[in-house]
Amino acid sequence: MRLKVPLIRKQIIGENLVYSGIWAVVYLIPIMNSTLMSEAQIDFSKVFLAWGKITPYFILFLLNNQLFIRFQLNRGRISWYLLTCLLVICGTFGVIEVYEQWRIAVIGDYAGDPIMPRHASLTDLRWYWNIVLGVFMFLANVGIKKLYESMQADEDKERLARESVEAEMYYLKYQINPHFLMNTLNNIHALIDIDADSAKRGLIELSGMMRHVVYESSADEIPLRKDVEFIKNYIELMRIRYSQDIDIIFNYPQNCSAAITLPPLIFIVFVENAFKHGVSRHHSSYIHIDIIIEDGMIVGKFVNSVHQTTGSGHSSGIGLDNVRRRLKHIYGKRCYFDIESAEDKYSVILKIPIDNEKS
Repeated sequence: MRLKVPLIRKQIIGENLVYSGIWAVVYLIPIMNSTLMSEAQIDFSKVFLAWGKITPYFILFLLNNQLFIRFQLNRGRISWYLLTCLLVICGTFGVIEVYEQWRIAVIGDYAGDPIMPRHASLTDLRWYWNIVLGVFMFLANVGIKKLYESMQADEDKERLARESVEAEMYYLKYQINPHFLMNTLNNIHALIDIDADSAKRGLIELSGMMRHVVYESSADEIPLRKDVEFIKNYIELMRIRYSQDIDIIFNYPQNCSAAITLPPLIFIVFVENAFKHGVSRHHSSYIHIDIIIEDGMIVGKFVNSVHQTTGSGHSSGIGLDNVRRRLKHIYGKRCYFDIESAEDKYSVILKIPIDNEKS
């Protein structure tokens, strides 16, 4: 709601600046008009007379802009709006015409009024042409207002679309947190009866990891080296649970620059799935993880064994679905995401642009 205020103010200010500029020019015309000048001097008495001819239009504009459009046209009362405008315009110039006729009959002339008598208000045309000019002014007023309202509607539409994407991104990102926490707590729970000391170490590891999830992952992007450290802690936690021999290889960039960033909680989904689906207590298992910097991209390769007891492939699950949707929102077609599933191997390759340019 707070975002809408400056946008509305911007629209109102822009519209009013247009109106102010137009009327400033209209009121300056009598001063700049050579027919209203006497040699090098400006005859202000004639200027004031001309301003008197302009003022009925300005009053009609204010009525239309502040009342008729707001309380009739914008509320869908189009017929009432048209009828009201026509009556007010005709009534105004009709009264002026009657006044001019009375003045001519009583006074006889305009005592040097430079604007021709018996021609209502601004122009030197007959009074009914001023009605046409008034109608044109009302239509121009409506056109300008609707133009700015359309611009405002487009801005609101873009803002709502942007906020919708951001809200979905936050939902997807934080939906991973309870999913990750649930799986990790299940791992520690499995250790309590088997190895209490290992369970305690697991809780310490989990505490450090949750600090990362709660504080670091709240940002839109985190340094790659922090994400690598998080994955290392997770692997150590998994080593506590799976005491049997598992071939775990984790290669990652050494001394990685803090300027290389990526969205949080992306890679951990694939690591978690590798342990969930790629480790068997009855067969030799392997998990190979490679994170490299290549051709301006952060490349993550995750390969793990697949056993009949764990199924021939990975289920899509919350994690993978969220990753796909997050990557689509953030990078569009600029990232590469591929999954290959075979009878004995499951591999994921993800390439993320380092410059984080959003498509």
